[in-house]
Amino acid sequence: MKLSLNPNAPDRRLLDESRRTRAMTWIMAIMLFLTVLAGALGLGMFAATAQLDRQLAGRLTIQIVEPNAATRDGEAAAIRAAMARIPGVARAAEVDRQRLAELLKPWLGDTGLDPDLPMPAMIDVEVHGSSLAMVERTARAIAPGARIDRHAQWLSPVRSFMTTMSWLAVGLMLLIATATAAVVLLAARSGLDTHRDTIDVLHMLGSTDVQIARLFQRRIAFDTLFGGLLGSAAALGLVWFLQSRMALVGSEMLSGVALQQRDWLLLLLLPLGFALLATFAARSTVLRALGRTL
Repeated sequence: MKLSLNPNAPDRRLLDESRRTRAMTWIMAIMLFLTVLAGALGLGMFAATAQLDRQLAGRLTIQIVEPNAATRDGEAAAIRAAMARIPGVARAAEVDRQRLAELLKPWLGDTGLDPDLPMPAMIDVEVHGSSLAMVERTARAIAPGARIDRHAQWLSPVRSFMTTMSWLAVGLMLLIATATAAVVLLAARSGLDTHRDTIDVLHMLGSTDVQIARLFQRRIAFDTLFGGLLGSAAALGLVWFLQSRMALVGSEMLSGVALQQRDWLLLLLLPLGFALLATFAARSTVLRALGRTL
């Protein structure tokens, strides 16, 4: 018995063409819509976490809290000079005092702009390599009372949240894939029960279990792929819209959530992956069920 790959072939119409079966396409569209959204969230969060690590891994701020302006300025200058001699230090720049005063203005009012107001000296340091410990020792040797803040340390809660969201998205994708396999299993069993008499006739005509299983797996694979493409297209359109809106915000952190070209390619492969999953699930279910009836 020859089985055609044409979705409109007569052997395909052996399966149920009712409204209930056509709902399988829309179920798969919804599954892929949710999966692509979860995948976009996971890929975006992984990319943002990696960008955050690259930006903060070697950055720290040295604060010199000294009421005496001459002592404070001398220690700040000595630290900047010492940083220039440490291998791996790419930049060591003192934050402009006027800028600090403007940042304090919402809390101190116009008093924050008073030049006589004691204000700590802040030096931003960017280090490449493993010189962080040497930078800290050098700064404390020059200014024992200096406060050193690693950017990665005080932003660790943000990074932890982003990592949690990334793995949550992965978990959602696995959960949806499991639910999809369960839906395929139920659809295959329903088809077997509905067409039990037709299957018996096909057996008497010499059809094997593998040939009959192909009828089901082709139909389910086609419905999954077609529905998956619909759902994926809708989800990708929504992701593109949200990404364009985030770009208008101008936030450096939100810009890291943007998907790269390889991320879009991976999301486009999801419908094919789900179609292969549905094909395997349908084939194994039908063959197992037919084997038990012999």
